[in-house]
Amino acid sequence: MFVGHYAAALAAKKVSPRTSLGTLFLAAQFVDLLWPLLLILGVEHVRIDPGNTAFTPLDFYDYPFSHSLVGALVWSALFGLLYYGFRRSARGAAVVALCVASHWVLDFLTHRPDLPLAFGEGMRFGAGLWNSIPATIAVETLLFIAGLALYLNATRHRDKTGLVGFWALAIVLYGIYIGNIVGPPPPDTGALAVVGNASWLFVLWAYWVDRHREPVRAAGGTAP
Repeated sequence: MFVGHYAAALAAKKVSPRTSLGTLFLAAQFVDLLWPLLLILGVEHVRIDPGNTAFTPLDFYDYPFSHSLVGALVWSALFGLLYYGFRRSARGAAVVALCVASHWVLDFLTHRPDLPLAFGEGMRFGAGLWNSIPATIAVETLLFIAGLALYLNATRHRDKTGLVGFWALAIVLYGIYIGNIVGPPPPDTGALAVVGNASWLFVLWAYWVDRHREPVRAAGGTAP
């Protein structure tokens, strides 16, 4: 899943309007931001295997630290505690923690049974939505539209940057999503890791855009 994770972050702004969209993006995509680093370090592994599912050519056979259920819960708790330590907001801490945990739930919907339960060998989970390209596109697109609607309902732009910058971000995200569907498989795992690290740019973009927007019910901006 790709835009579905960003949808969770966008929707979370409705619940915690003072939490920056950049922080919510970071939380919702944290395990996918961690994963490329672990690939580069050789801690986790992936195979490029066209036909592994109808939707993706990747065989996620070894990623217990980033994508296991236990791992997701650990990262969720640590992220929430860290946020609370900096912001002293119980609501914000709970929301960002849930955003981190939501990643595993959404991946469960799309992945074939390759999501591990814990760090060792054992049961693996996945509902297999990726076995159908039309169903995957429909579900993720609906999630993304819902997330955009909730974010726009919770915030208003202060200036043109907050308006144009936000829609540019949304269009780029969805454009990359479609590009990943119709484009060729990555040439190797090294290139895959480099592209994965580029997702940090969307976190920075979201921080920038969100500073040019404000909660609908309170003037004065958002907190990072």
